[in-house]
Amino acid sequence: MTVIVFLGSLLAAMALGVPIAFALLLCGVALMVHMGNFDAQILAQNLLEGANSFPLLAVPFFMLAGEIMNAGGLSRRIVNFAMALVGHVKGGLGYVTIVAAVIMASLSGSAVADAAALAALLLPMMVKAGHDKGRSAGLIASGGIIAPIIPPSIGFVIFGVAGGVSITKLFMAGIFPGIWLALSLVVTWWWLCRKEEITPPPRKSFGEVLEAMRLAGWALVLPLIIVFGLKFGIFTPTEAAVVAAMYSLFVSTFIYRELNFKKLVPLFISASKTSAVVMFLVAAAMVSAWLITVANLPGQIVELLQPLLDSPRLLMLAIMVLTMVVGTALDMTPTILLLTPVLMPVVKAAGIDPVYFGVLFIINNAIGLITPPVGTVLNAVAGAGKMSMDEVTKGVIPFMIAQFAAMFLMIAFPQLVMVPARWFY
Repeated sequence: MTVIVFLGSLLAAMALGVPIAFALLLCGVALMVHMGNFDAQILAQNLLEGANSFPLLAVPFFMLAGEIMNAGGLSRRIVNFAMALVGHVKGGLGYVTIVAAVIMASLSGSAVADAAALAALLLPMMVKAGHDKGRSAGLIASGGIIAPIIPPSIGFVIFGVAGGVSITKLFMAGIFPGIWLALSLVVTWWWLCRKEEITPPPRKSFGEVLEAMRLAGWALVLPLIIVFGLKFGIFTPTEAAVVAAMYSLFVSTFIYRELNFKKLVPLFISASKTSAVVMFLVAAAMVSAWLITVANLPGQIVELLQPLLDSPRLLMLAIMVLTMVVGTALDMTPTILLLTPVLMPVVKAAGIDPVYFGVLFIINNAIGLITPPVGTVLNAVAGAGKMSMDEVTKGVIPFMIAQFAAMFLMIAFPQLVMVPARWFY
């Protein structure tokens, strides 16, 4: 009955058009009333404590870093470097998109920001070269969702806080899975454009490649700083977010000189608004998470899935299918916050490594950003490219299938995730 009250109140509120954060609060109220312990003071206290977390400070700083990178010229120089590297091969602009997406993912951690920046920079070039606009937009959207997987990742921060998992280990474990997803895009793009008769740009000379690398050098150094800083314990993930924001601010204002105080103010306002939305959502979800624990919903789920506990791969498959379904209706952050407190006890009972589960869970949620009808990354690319959602959705389908295939391959072979991850621990 508790599960029915929880899901029924949440779905009913969402069906009425209530914003997800307030729907989560209404769901919490419904649970408290059902259990006969409604207390507005407890509700308010848990709401405040939900956002009172030092690791969660990483979220606004990573948001700010992403805004500064896109406006300060770092993203454009990364695209130019990728163009110099692989732009000359057949279908080169697609490979440029994938390479740029991987590099930008290691800078900001925001799928929407990366996809919007790539769409603005590369979509017009791809269309002008003769590539199908819908397919190009689909590739850009699929490349953008690599951002929550390769560190730094806002998704890993939120999951780590909600599930009590080491954020540093999640960051390190996300490096190779992000590369596997990128490789799945490379193969898919090669297959789709192999028969296209499009003349690529001429090959850049070695000197031009070096010059592009020099110009992008300041941006390319940041991922190394973050990875080595986390690996050797120089700073925590939260401090890494501050380093990313301050570094991008310094480079954009004093090295590239594309930002000044007047231009910075709108960026700070934009990052603050986005961060406020995310943090309020986290706070509201923590209320529901606390009540889920009090109502012993995880224990009931463990009992329900008892037959699968002896088969970790089968259990992971069932969880991933559930997450795929939920991801079509909910955005990434609420999905993480809703499912993590329910699923983590099941995962631990089955003896699955929480870091391994976290990586696959975030990959699934990231792909959910390009699954209709909610797909926020699809909306961002459609807006940046002045296209209809239907056109972008049609173009993204082959890439989405390839990324799901890569995810299920990692479920079948956990060593694809955990063996490289332990190189960085």
